[in-house]
Amino acid sequence: MTPFGARVRELRDLKKIPQKTMAEDLRVSSAYLSALEHGNRGRPGPGFVMQVANYFGLIWDDVDNLKILANLSHPRVRVDTGGLSPQATLLANLLAIHISELDGDTINRILREMGFDKEF
Repeated sequence: MTPFGARVRELRDLKKIPQKTMAEDLRVSSAYLSALEHGNRGRPGPGFVMQVANYFGLIWDDVDNLKILANLSHPRVRVDTGGLSPQATLLANLLAIHISELDGDTINRILREMGFDKEF
């Protein structure tokens, strides 16, 4: 699941809106919305992000946060370490190999270390 997909699901759950209903209201297929929520589609376009924001009546900071989450929600990330240090390449490769083994606390600690401490 991507950060954007998790947020959309959270918003749907809060408003008790079934996925099928939301998909119909936004004029997208249920399969597309499900794929976005589960991280099986690439990041959504800015138009769709705004549709979702309007659908849930989000304003100001909440819209900005949804945009940030969408931009950080590509499920298949490619990291180009060309021209970086050997340590950077090692880190990228080790992260790719071991990310599924990291628990939530470790991931949150890494995110904080990288300066990403916002709560969405």
